[in-house]
Amino acid sequence: MQLDLTNLPSDPELLQRLVRDIAAAIDHRDTEIERLKSIIKQLQRMQFGRSSERFDPDQLALGLEDLDTDIGRIEEAQPKVTPETKTPPRNRTLPDHLPREDVLLDVQDRVCGCCGGALHLIGESVSEMLDWVPAQLRVLRTTRPKCACRTCSTVVQAGAPERLIAGGLATPHCSRTC
Repeated sequence: MQLDLTNLPSDPELLQRLVRDIAAAIDHRDTEIERLKSIIKQLQRMQFGRSSERFDPDQLALGLEDLDTDIGRIEEAQPKVTPETKTPPRNRTLPDHLPREDVLLDVQDRVCGCCGGALHLIGESVSEMLDWVPAQLRVLRTTRPKCACRTCSTVVQAGAPERLIAGGLATPHCSRTC
């Protein structure tokens, strides 16, 4: 309830009714606060009291349901604020202190399957996975060179090794021994 203190009515009966309404609202809030305080005390006794004083968890279930509805009612009355959602970083790099083992997966031959022309290196794809060796972690780095034919612009690259979990960092060796 909001009152405009600069525009109060001059009628005494209306003022008395307004005061009674305010007193009833305050009384209702006070009883609600006392009820919530008693629930909190019971929960504290249950958690921190002696074992003989502890309550059965089912005993307070009804009080907690009332508490949930009260909290929901209060949250509905308050203005909604949406927190900013953080997007997880897409570039997951593994720590530099881990030993690395390089594996090169090259194309089978440097001859274009389309036109028979020579393939030339134009780049490479590098991926890292976490590999578990008993009592040791290491990074297994897989390099796949990309080759292209200058004659017909065909790009060839060796297939990527299968991952145990799509987008995961663990190797199949790591999951078998874990």
